[in-house]
Amino acid sequence: MRTLLRRPRRAFFALIGSAALALGGAVALPGTAQAANILSNPGFESGLSPWSCTGNLGSVVSSPVHGGSNALAGAPSSSDDAQCSQTVSVQPNTTYSLSGWVRGSYVYLGVDGGASTWTTSPSAYSQLSVSFTTGAAQTSATIYVHGWYAQGTYYADDISLDGPGGGGGGSDTQAPTAPTGLTSTGKTSSSVSLQWNASTDNVGVTAYDIYSGSSQVLSVSGTSATVSGLSPSTGYTFTVKARDAAGNTSPASNSVSVTTDAGSGGGTGFKQAAPYLYEGWGDPPNPSTVMSATGIKWFTMAFVLDSGGCTPAWDGSRPLTGGADQTAINQIRSAGGDIVPSFGGWQGSKLGANCSSASALAGALQKVIDAYSLKAIDMDIENSDEFENEAVQAKILTALKTVKANNPGLRTIVTFGTSTTGPTYYGNRLIEQAQSLGANVDVFTIMPFDFGGGSDMYGNTVNAAEGLKAKLKSTFGWDDATAYAHMGISGMNGLSDQQENTTPAIWTQIRDWANSHHIARLAYWAVNRDRPCAGGGVVSNCSGIDQSNWQFTSITAGFTG
Repeated sequence: MRTLLRRPRRAFFALIGSAALALGGAVALPGTAQAANILSNPGFESGLSPWSCTGNLGSVVSSPVHGGSNALAGAPSSSDDAQCSQTVSVQPNTTYSLSGWVRGSYVYLGVDGGASTWTTSPSAYSQLSVSFTTGAAQTSATIYVHGWYAQGTYYADDISLDGPGGGGGGSDTQAPTAPTGLTSTGKTSSSVSLQWNASTDNVGVTAYDIYSGSSQVLSVSGTSATVSGLSPSTGYTFTVKARDAAGNTSPASNSVSVTTDAGSGGGTGFKQAAPYLYEGWGDPPNPSTVMSATGIKWFTMAFVLDSGGCTPAWDGSRPLTGGADQTAINQIRSAGGDIVPSFGGWQGSKLGANCSSASALAGALQKVIDAYSLKAIDMDIENSDEFENEAVQAKILTALKTVKANNPGLRTIVTFGTSTTGPTYYGNRLIEQAQSLGANVDVFTIMPFDFGGGSDMYGNTVNAAEGLKAKLKSTFGWDDATAYAHMGISGMNGLSDQQENTTPAIWTQIRDWANSHHIARLAYWAVNRDRPCAGGGVVSNCSGIDQSNWQFTSITAGFTG
């Protein structure tokens, strides 16, 4: 019986870069009749195009926005400032006014080779403005916005470049021809190299945009490119479109499908220590306090459910953005961490069961991916409505395949129950369907508790994990190292619903086993319970055993894979 804890998861359950470059000369702005915003898609209402973002680090989100329905979210890494840019036609010897609304830490707005401006860390949208004057022979300008390295997600909206368009005041509306002859010239476990024939245009092609599925992943000026940040042993389909300085975009090239090589040792290269944090239950702690005390960087945020009509919401009732869950996520990211949302759980109205089709489910998942610029998602597949329904299993796996193709670099995790010796019938069926559908799941995570397995929680966990490894090997044809590298363990700290007791010492043994076998993921349910209450029973805000505050989280933080 899963009746108390797992609701709804199971029943309860640097230097900052130089400041603005020198502004352009003091040439007067063009007259009012000529001044207009010449940027295409300035408010990101129609997606990213024709903007291109470095490192596939830009996405369109529905919150927070300055105006309209969408805004740009850029997610800088430690080595990439997530610059998004657009090239437009301009007139020589002319002054232009550039402005935009931004939010986040150290956000820059400017023009390549010229003026720029920046703001430090507004908590709400703030307007940046700068002017520049084009050169004597200049006919195009590249406008950019970017954040700063490892400073968290920034947002930009309603960017405006006021002045006359290029071409002597005329309007270029002719799109380039479609690129031809797209082919792959090489691949690794994390990248694919592409080459194509040049397009033609009445004025000139300024960029080629590379797409994986429906998502733009790269923009280059030449006729070759290497798309990086991909997952090993994963299939991708690429197309290319040409773009001119006026923002006219060609039809897509022919498509080319490529499967990346297996990673070193057969693994995905993905490692994640991410205990569950649930804002809807159990006196949720301040995540930044827990991070400071333990060194943990990732949390699995529970749970995204259906609020009606295949619409995602936290717990099926809290808003997807703007509520307590987003506040927690902002705190985690501000402290240098990140989150993976968990969809589903033991009970509640689940998207997998309620969305009418795999494409509808993929659309619901995409809303959450876009809202938080996610790097990974977890599907917690449980109970008779999802786990014990093979058609729903297939729907979920097909949706995961879709969002993975549309979001290069996204990691997908499926989490499910187990017996003491490995996957049950429905767990085996889930793995078999993942293989037959080509779902390219990164991590298969078992939950080794509430299986009536007696007192040996370490031995039963290891036996269950070895059973999972054997199933992955036989289904996918993997060796031991590859199978381990696609596995995860999600335990329960302290007392489980069935009075199984995982002590800090046992969890340390499990952590050490996970490290020594180089599995991909270690989690537990839940940080809310990572507090002592010896003799307190099975409750939501403490473990029921003697321990120190955040002890299980500290142990989990030592998982490196």
